[in-house]
Amino acid sequence: MTAPVRRAGVFALLSTLALVVPLGGPWVGAAIGAVVVLGAMAVTDGPIFELLAYPSDYEAGRLYGLVALALAAVALGLIAIATSMSLAVFVGTVLLVGYGNLAEQFARRWTDRDVVLAAAFCAVAAVAAVTGQVGTHWLTDSGVLESAATALPRMVFLGASGALLAALLRDVLFSHDDPVVMLSVGLLCWLLAELEPTLAGPEIAAALAITIGLGYASYALETASIAGMLTGILLGLLTIVLGGYGWFVVLISFFALGGLSSKFRYERKAELGVAEDNNGARGSGNVLGNAAVAIVAVLGYAASSETLLPGVPDSSLFLFAFAGSVATAMSDTLSSEIGSVFDRPRLITTLEPVEPGTDGGVTWQGEVAGVAGAVVVAGISYALFSAVTTVGAAIIVAAGVVGMTVDSLLGATLEGRVLGNQGVNFLATLSGALVCALLVLSFAVLG
Repeated sequence: MTAPVRRAGVFALLSTLALVVPLGGPWVGAAIGAVVVLGAMAVTDGPIFELLAYPSDYEAGRLYGLVALALAAVALGLIAIATSMSLAVFVGTVLLVGYGNLAEQFARRWTDRDVVLAAAFCAVAAVAAVTGQVGTHWLTDSGVLESAATALPRMVFLGASGALLAALLRDVLFSHDDPVVMLSVGLLCWLLAELEPTLAGPEIAAALAITIGLGYASYALETASIAGMLTGILLGLLTIVLGGYGWFVVLISFFALGGLSSKFRYERKAELGVAEDNNGARGSGNVLGNAAVAIVAVLGYAASSETLLPGVPDSSLFLFAFAGSVATAMSDTLSSEIGSVFDRPRLITTLEPVEPGTDGGVTWQGEVAGVAGAVVVAGISYALFSAVTTVGAAIIVAAGVVGMTVDSLLGATLEGRVLGNQGVNFLATLSGALVCALLVLSFAVLG
């Protein structure tokens, strides 16, 4: 057994101590965490140090990796004590990180394929999270057996969502940044638990099957990197569970057409120096830059449905904000991916000819493609949602075009100096979402 596997095994066993919290009380858990921290600081060499040390610990001569992980668990436990976070979420999160890491290290002994390692982490981490939640309910006599039909699907949803986020963060950060991962996963699962999603076993199974299948297809077709695949699966899962399949179809239309458009005349784009890196595969930054506003709209819709956001005049405003942001992302992506292969782009602020790939440069072919992208999103929304009338569909198109224009304007003025590409994408989709929601609200007031 290799050193990383042994270390991961010990860390997994230590994570199991989180079950002491529902069994003996939160302060007992805090005391155990303090003992682990003090013990880790006291060990500076010898076999125990060799067993538990991360590579970065050798230079400092301290088990700072273990200390940071224990402090993160204690901090998460204190949050659970002081807030409405359930102990089940806390325990599930700690076990998720500990056993997910162990599974990845075991898998690494036989393969170095990133997709297999990510799959091993996610599968075992999700099972560990569900086991931790079930164990917590059992230890606290919450009657989990009697409510399994309703509680278990929600636990699976929380476990799967947490595992996907953890795998994503470990991919874009470092595999030993588990303290950051633990806190992030705990906060996400807390938020999702507060939304109280209602779903049955077959529903969560279908949602997982669909999102994982489509996510892997995007990776296999080289339209998404590992991080992009994980981000897409997580966003898709949240969209289906918290919004519905109609919302998911709108979102997946962007991922599908946007990913395929990056392959459009890729060799020509490479010659011009405007092609996406990694053979056009989109990473997590690109996915989040284009879809972060959309997922916030989904969360807002779910929160308004659960009366967690009192004062919202109409929850359908979140639907239009969602559609406006996706229309913007679709318009901008098609405009840049298709328009970039044509010569003589012009800077949107001065209409002067610029070199292909210049931030803020547009072509008439790209603008037409962008409008077509907004029309696609509007048409799907009109077909799937009764709240989207003909006027609503026209508003979605207008919002997409406005957002696409904002993206070009920001590219010509601020990108490269104040904002990066993902920041520009985020602000553009935010503008599309706000324009769409405000226009719908204005028409409702006037009409």
